[in-house]
Amino acid sequence: MYPEELVSPMRKELTDAGFLELKTAQEVDDAFEGQEGTALLVVNSVCGCAAGAARPGVKWAVGNSDKTPGKLYTVFAGVDADAVSQARSYTLPYPPSSPSMALFKDGKLVHFIERHQIEGNNAQMIGEHLKKIFEHYA
Repeated sequence: MYPEELVSPMRKELTDAGFLELKTAQEVDDAFEGQEGTALLVVNSVCGCAAGAARPGVKWAVGNSDKTPGKLYTVFAGVDADAVSQARSYTLPYPPSSPSMALFKDGKLVHFIERHQIEGNNAQMIGEHLKKIFEHYA
């Protein structure tokens, strides 16, 4: 588990962009059970690809898309273990991946971006990809 003073600024990057942080398994279930419309879930992480591509890319996409998901959620890998585990139950059959991004429509997973798809890409590439996905599903 990472210390809160280390992850606090990383959490803030997404909450300042409008994401609701889910810190318990119950909060995850409350957010996703019976979910209608679109929802984006970001599994946040302390790794370099989260800092350099995932967080900046998703923030850009949310701020620069005509259509965005109705709900924005985040959990933090390596910190809120129960919430992350429960969130990952909604992203099956994909294996655990952090960082990662999952788009849901009416409670169904419709698009998933794994860590290996984030690594090696820059924030602009991630953002442009998300923008296209938002426009398709939102």
